[in-house]
Amino acid sequence: MSGEAANQDPPARPQRLAAEFAGTALLVAGVVGSGIMGERLADGNDAVALLGNTLATGALLVVLILIFGPVSGAQFNPAVSFALALRGEMPWRDVAAYVPVQVVGAICGTLLAHAMFGMPLVNPSLHLRTGMGVWICENVGTLALLGTIFACLRSRRDALPYAVGLVITAGYWFTSSTSFANPAVTIARALTDSFAGIRPVDVAGFIAAQIVGAVIAVWFFGWLWQSNAPKASAQRMKQAAE
Repeated sequence: MSGEAANQDPPARPQRLAAEFAGTALLVAGVVGSGIMGERLADGNDAVALLGNTLATGALLVVLILIFGPVSGAQFNPAVSFALALRGEMPWRDVAAYVPVQVVGAICGTLLAHAMFGMPLVNPSLHLRTGMGVWICENVGTLALLGTIFACLRSRRDALPYAVGLVITAGYWFTSSTSFANPAVTIARALTDSFAGIRPVDVAGFIAAQIVGAVIAVWFFGWLWQSNAPKASAQRMKQAAE
């Protein structure tokens, strides 16, 4: 980072909120739009549709983080904002501002995707996604996402956009839920009866699982990387005294 960039004032709140809105809207437009395109072109082959959905989402997420990260942190996800606040890395007042903007942005992303493909703007999903298996997957997917973010913020900030894109890409395939891992995206995907949809009645279970996953991630990675410096220092002092 140049000295000039380092001395720049941080973006004002309206700019940060605009970045969260735009980034979340474009992310969901990519998720839903690529799901619609994949479903139309796959001729009934769900594996091909999922592959198209996966590649577009993972690639777009990298680009969006690169664009909006310097402005708002490119969270696009209430679970991420909540977890950062639990870790003391984000004020709760900012979470209260970010989350509604993320949810509204996500909903607008679904409306945008529907408009681009000539579909009704709101078309509630009939896709069944419920049960212990998919809830566990949302725990695991959220844990994996947050672990990736925490690790990159700790030691490899430059790798964060690519690491997040990769973990979401992998999550599409190693979880039966396709790893939503995002309450705002979950709400928005209830409004589309396309390949990416989820029944509105199933949304609460997904969000609850995601929040549990976020809490576990904050606890586990906080414990995992807990500094042993005080203990090691005390041990050295004891050895010196002996």
